[in-house]
Amino acid sequence: MSSNDPTPPHAKPDYQPPPGRLGNLSIPQQHTLDKLKKEIKQEGWFIEERMDDSTLLRFLRARKFDVALAKKMLYDCEEWRKSFGVDDIVKNFDFKERAELDRYYPAYYHKTDKDGRPLYIESFGKLDIDAVYSIITPERHLKAWVLEYEKLLGIRFPACSKAVGHPIETSCSVLDLYNVSLGQFYRVKDHLMAATSIGQNRYPETMGKFYIINAPWAFSAVWRLIRPWLDEVTVNKIDIIGYDYKDKLLAQIPLENLPKEFGGLCECAGGCSMSDAGPWHTDTHKHP
Repeated sequence: MSSNDPTPPHAKPDYQPPPGRLGNLSIPQQHTLDKLKKEIKQEGWFIEERMDDSTLLRFLRARKFDVALAKKMLYDCEEWRKSFGVDDIVKNFDFKERAELDRYYPAYYHKTDKDGRPLYIESFGKLDIDAVYSIITPERHLKAWVLEYEKLLGIRFPACSKAVGHPIETSCSVLDLYNVSLGQFYRVKDHLMAATSIGQNRYPETMGKFYIINAPWAFSAVWRLIRPWLDEVTVNKIDIIGYDYKDKLLAQIPLENLPKEFGGLCECAGGCSMSDAGPWHTDTHKHP
């Protein structure tokens, strides 16, 4: 099957891939994909298990289908993977601090939105940075972040794709800023910048929708600081909401999937933030 064939046989009949994705490539986009793959192979750094057409297209979309820019972005990503030790993190990293860290900085995947995408929730307002870094070093915290991205691509997306019957390549995120102070942002800005850079440059085009809820009036100052870190495509996916967010979230997230603290009905045993509930627990996909 060529990369621009119709949608896979397991896909839902009414599913139409978004533009620039497998099954919905223009002729120039298909030629660009073929050219990128050919050049990488000729240069000897093509890695088949990590550079399938869907992945190459993520980098191409991130660089507006400019082959030279996408190839540089992918090459830089591969060099970063080596220097950061991503393969070793995937195989050997033991996130032993997770349960204790959850008390001071809940950040977790939990079920799916109405489009079948993994739902990611981060309660920034509960952050106690002194407690966090008494539990985990900044370096290990960043490694845990990278591990979650690897699990997103290697486990969550494939499981969600199987559950809905068509490719899932992006997530839906909720960032809760309830009771956040400017001081909290400034104290963790280095971590936020590093994490943002990794997400945007090493795992491009994985963000679908991003809701920032309970945004206080002072967030406008923080947003002016954060926005330059982000490309315009990312900025356009972010919806900043104040305290009246429930209807907007429930328009995208099923009531039964949204944790009760955000206006939903879900109350997982032991807490939603530690349950890791989602279709990835009923799928046969293994750790990447």
